[in-house]
Amino acid sequence: MTCQKGDRIVSDYERLGKALEESIRKACEGKHCGVAFSGGIDSGLVAAMASRYARSVTLYTCGTDDSFDVEKGRELAGKLGLPWIQCRISEENIESTIREMISATGVSDPFTISYDLQLFTVCRAAGEKVILTGQGSDEYFMGCARSVEQDDEEYNRVKEWGVDRLYKVSVPCETAIARHFKKDLRYPYLDEDVIREIVALNQDELRPESLDDRKAVLREIVADLGFPVLSSRIKKASQYGSGTTDLIRRAARNKGVRFNRYISDIYEGLGLRNANLLRDAAVDVRMDPILVYDSEKVLEKLGLTHSEALARLYRRMVREGNLDFLDE
Repeated sequence: MTCQKGDRIVSDYERLGKALEESIRKACEGKHCGVAFSGGIDSGLVAAMASRYARSVTLYTCGTDDSFDVEKGRELAGKLGLPWIQCRISEENIESTIREMISATGVSDPFTISYDLQLFTVCRAAGEKVILTGQGSDEYFMGCARSVEQDDEEYNRVKEWGVDRLYKVSVPCETAIARHFKKDLRYPYLDEDVIREIVALNQDELRPESLDDRKAVLREIVADLGFPVLSSRIKKASQYGSGTTDLIRRAARNKGVRFNRYISDIYEGLGLRNANLLRDAAVDVRMDPILVYDSEKVLEKLGLTHSEALARLYRRMVREGNLDFLDE
């Protein structure tokens, strides 16, 4: 019956809401805390809930003066009644900040740098030892735009890729940032009990039907937790909402190089080598030109480019750990 289903959903969401509240309480109770704050629903819930348990909460938003995140962060901080500080990035300091981040972390992947530069500036500016972040919400509550309007196979691939990258790339980089600034970084959305409750949900409920429908489950939960002001918050990916990516692109153009090359030059200028250009990695492949010519007909029929076909090969090779499937 519909009523029974509704009761079940409310119960599931209620347990998840309680798990989220408990994870935030454990992370901040009795402490002076900073929050990496974008003004969106993820960090908004962390900030609002932390204010119930922490000794003090200060919100830090990284961004250019006219950026989306700075505007929304300032606005929401006012509604929550919490102190707010802008961690300003600009054309004048973007290169020195990237250089400092690379020196601290050893990271050279341009996407990771543009994405985690915000946390870097927050940890650098914050006076508090404990820093709370909304990291992980996009991956587990399906906030990524790429998760919308995909077939089942591609949707699952995007979902798995997001979680995989989170733990293999983002978290290690952020851990290095926290270690550099002697901060205690807390991830409420990655708490084991929270993830357990998310996994226990009917996963179809998490799948967005449109861009506006992303994180629908989380929106319902924050309203139930007593923060309806958060449920309609709009958020851009941090590298875009903060203005970081635009700044890096502009700096690269001013030097006459591409985005990746700009980051690589900074990396190598520090005496480091073998920059990892994961954002747009190139593989130099040499093949028999006749084989390449013949493959064009097959690829055209499949609607694939050479890059897409090679990416499929690599994905299966990584998944299976061998190339035995080529002999099938």
